[in-house]
Amino acid sequence: MKVLVIGSGGREHAICRAFRKSPKVTQLYCANGNAGIAQIAECVPIRPDDIGALADFAAANAIELTFVGPEVTLALGIVDLFESRGLRIVGPSREAAQLEASKAFAKDFMARNGVPTAKFTMSHSADFAVLELESGDFGGPENPVVVKADGLAAGKGVVVAKNRADAINAINEMAALVGTAAAEKIVLEECLTGREVSLLMFVDGEQFALMPPVRDHKRIGEGDTGPNTGGMGTITDAGLLTDDQLQEIKDTIIRPTLHGCIREGFRYRGILFLGLMMTAKGPMLLEYNVRFGDPETQAILVRLETDLVDICAAMLEVGGTAATPLSSLEIKWRAGSSACVVLASEGYPGKPRTGDPIRGLAEAAAMPNVEIFHAGTMSEAPASAGGQLAQGRGAPLPEPSLVTAGGRVLGVTATGTDLNAALASAYAAVAKISFDGMQFRRDIGK
Repeated sequence: MKVLVIGSGGREHAICRAFRKSPKVTQLYCANGNAGIAQIAECVPIRPDDIGALADFAAANAIELTFVGPEVTLALGIVDLFESRGLRIVGPSREAAQLEASKAFAKDFMARNGVPTAKFTMSHSADFAVLELESGDFGGPENPVVVKADGLAAGKGVVVAKNRADAINAINEMAALVGTAAAEKIVLEECLTGREVSLLMFVDGEQFALMPPVRDHKRIGEGDTGPNTGGMGTITDAGLLTDDQLQEIKDTIIRPTLHGCIREGFRYRGILFLGLMMTAKGPMLLEYNVRFGDPETQAILVRLETDLVDICAAMLEVGGTAATPLSSLEIKWRAGSSACVVLASEGYPGKPRTGDPIRGLAEAAAMPNVEIFHAGTMSEAPASAGGQLAQGRGAPLPEPSLVTAGGRVLGVTATGTDLNAALASAYAAVAKISFDGMQFRRDIGK
């Protein structure tokens, strides 16, 4: 089977690694990939947002399955385009992708379908958002308020303001932070308190299969300080949610969401990601994502034991020719826990420095229970295409050829019998790696 993965980050490296483990995959492509992905897949120089060129490539190369990583690609309608051309692709339609592409659409959808979430209001300009704040609907001047840009903002369009004055500053600065298009509308929310956790699932339109619960660490600094990032690390652990909490999430959030999609005419199929706050009143939905998260994917997929090709077939062919429908497919996960520690460039999440040589990768990758996923890396020397490599990691690139090429550079990921073991392995591998200006959090999972 020929498979195409779309994207270029650590998430896509983890997805490619999962597909490379499948005996069904004979040729693996990634558009546009990175230096780590190039070791196990043939990288194609097509941008993830050039959906027309991606469809042409898939048709010309007889791609039998395409898997989408980035939310922007889904929001542009790549699934609709591929399906109109008879090409098999995993992901939600453009209409369904609005659950992430528009915070206002998502909050209205939650309200229409009885999904528990924070009280909110939506404004069509920064000036109106400030007026909403000053009207007192979100409490007094010292109450915390969550300020969200309506559109896609690469994980940086949410500010938890400590008080009204900080919220007004966040509103006025949002366009400069995420761009005028993403900040055209502003969503204001009451600030919920509790423990944050994320829950991802495979969805075939009607049925769903849960992945291990995961927790992300968003802020750049230890102790959750400093500005938000795309994510500085993640953990998976059974202790994140109890069986009773999982059942309540299924009953109050997941099933109302999927039934709401069917009722409103856009059956959801693909990966669904719930950002949750476990409050004293029960689970509340913070946001939907319509794809795998980054770096959540890295920590989740290292525990996947079932063939990802079989899971994709079950999602795509419900009621059709799937050998096993999603409702009957036994998806197996490695027991224990996992942890991913992100290594970032100097200057991230602002303007990251790039071009610094990366040292120690081979030694770190050779450690037991450790996987190194590349995000912002580049090879200074041409790497041989990996599309025909045997299953497994492939031959590592010579270390001097790898340099930093983005904000988040690597996701050092490990599994263990429990969370402490996974964290110990991940941080032991981190200690082997270095590049000038390298920054990472030492409190992931704490």
